[in-house]
Amino acid sequence: MQSSFSVRGSHLKRLAGSLLTASVIGCATPQPRFNVPPLPGERDNRSIDAPITRVSHTEPADKVTKIEPAATQVDEWAQLALSKNPRLGKATFAIDAAQGRYVQAGLYPNPNLAANWDEIGDRTGPGGILNVPRFTQEIVTAKKLSLSQAVAATEVDQAALALMRERYAVLGAVREAFYDLYALERRIAVLDELVNLANEATKTSKILLENKQIARLDQVQLEVELSRFRSQAEAARRELPGARRRLAAVVGDPRLTVGTAAGPYEEVPVYDQDRTLDLVLATHPDVRTAKVGVDRAQAAIRRAEVEPIPNVTFTTGYIRQFENRSHDFALGLSAPVPVWNRNQGNIRAAKAELGMALQEVGRTENELSERVAIASRAYAAALKLAAQYRDDILPKAEETYKLSLEAFKGGQFEYLRVIQAQRAVAEARLEYNRALGDAWKSAAELSALLLEEWWPGPAPKRPGPGAGPVVVPAPKPAPK
Repeated sequence: MQSSFSVRGSHLKRLAGSLLTASVIGCATPQPRFNVPPLPGERDNRSIDAPITRVSHTEPADKVTKIEPAATQVDEWAQLALSKNPRLGKATFAIDAAQGRYVQAGLYPNPNLAANWDEIGDRTGPGGILNVPRFTQEIVTAKKLSLSQAVAATEVDQAALALMRERYAVLGAVREAFYDLYALERRIAVLDELVNLANEATKTSKILLENKQIARLDQVQLEVELSRFRSQAEAARRELPGARRRLAAVVGDPRLTVGTAAGPYEEVPVYDQDRTLDLVLATHPDVRTAKVGVDRAQAAIRRAEVEPIPNVTFTTGYIRQFENRSHDFALGLSAPVPVWNRNQGNIRAAKAELGMALQEVGRTENELSERVAIASRAYAAALKLAAQYRDDILPKAEETYKLSLEAFKGGQFEYLRVIQAQRAVAEARLEYNRALGDAWKSAAELSALLLEEWWPGPAPKRPGPGAGPVVVPAPKPAPK
């Protein structure tokens, strides 16, 4: 199977900008110049123009949003998670905290006002010497404030990228949980159909037993198969509430009511491993955060290197000398002399941190490459297995069952062969469903690594004025 796909980056740029802007707009303080590397290439229209808004997770129970237990698609849950999941709210506040540190790094030192009254009660002048007000101001040199802000600005960039990372991690988790639920519901549907088939076979066996065409042993074996399918269907149904609660928890509100899953299931998105890896290494927030970490380390070195340049402290004040009744003024300048402490230890540490930041880029790329490789391997294997079951194994198993059943009714086969054929059909259908579920879950992880906003399809068209409601297609029936 040859696979290919296309991902563009223009809207990812817009998305990254919106994530940054949403966290910064509204502050009356100076804004940093973000140095987040641009995203290469172009991307299709799978983006959301609306910025992320901060939400409260302390709503009373009677005001919690509820989704009616109807058929829902994965993007409905994904978009709900973007407004409710506390991971995104926490990451948004982290941007605010980094923005505050950026502002603080550029603030000038406060002046110092003091009052001194010396030589009180001196015999030549009991009033002594009054120095009030005494004003002291430290003058920052060598652009230390702007260099400190340059370091803090990279931290704002990293916090914004952390929000983007959390965003797509949440989307990937929601998609994986959704298709885990979807696969379980399809498994239940397959088992229910197998129960019906086994039940029909059992009824037929009773008639054949009454006509003495089969032995009691054959009927017992059919009843065992029927009980086995019923037990598996009941066990799968007992898993269903937990799968739904898991999806609600991943979305961000475990009190949500989850209905049945709908949307595509047979048509799994197609990914190419090599192109996926290239795009992940070029666009993923973890790589970009590591590269911004290199910029931060370089800015920290520049800041550490100017620290030995002394700041100048300016002092002035009014002096009233009561002993000779004079009015005087004082002016003074002072600065430390960098003889022993020239910040050499911090400079050395900053250079070492630059080396660590460079190594972090490589480590992050290796880790992402491993994640892509693991997800792609599982995806390719599950997709190939599903294709084999759909195109080869399942049709042959169904044909074998049909022929054996007809032959048995004509008195040509033993019923044991019918049971074996029936079991082969059951196993083929369940394995086909399991392979599709595994492929979807691996594809969900790949979609998060590729920063796909709308998945598995394009963004839905918003209905215009007077348009009817958006129709959600019903889930496809289980394969026969």
